Amino acid sequence: MANKIRLTVGGIDLYVTTDDDEAYMQSIGNEVNQHIKEMTSKNSFLSVTMASVFTALEYCDKAKKTSINTQELHNKIKELSNELACARLESDEARREIERLNKENQTLRAKLSRS
Repeated sequence: MANKIRLTVGGIDLYVTTDDDEAYMQSIGNEVNQHIKEMTSKNSFLSVTMASVFTALEYCDKAKKTSINTQELHNKIKELSNELACARLESDEARREIERLNKENQTLRAKLSRS
């Protein structure tokens, strides 16, 4: 069920309808609000609107870079999984070859001991 949550960000009251928990949304709102406050306190020429746009750009940039990094990690995991599967096949083949050679060795030893 969607929750209607009141947030105050940059001095503006916002109502957000979301399936997320209210405490989570409040923490997100507080984080963004704090970031805007920090920007405006560091640069008195920035309006709340300008600071909000810069904040949005920063968070969007971080999200996009995180998404790219996540995709790269997923690709690396797939690559490593494929390498692991190949290594397992090679290991199984080597194990079968060792078993075959051990049997052949036993057969040859048995023939030698009879001679």
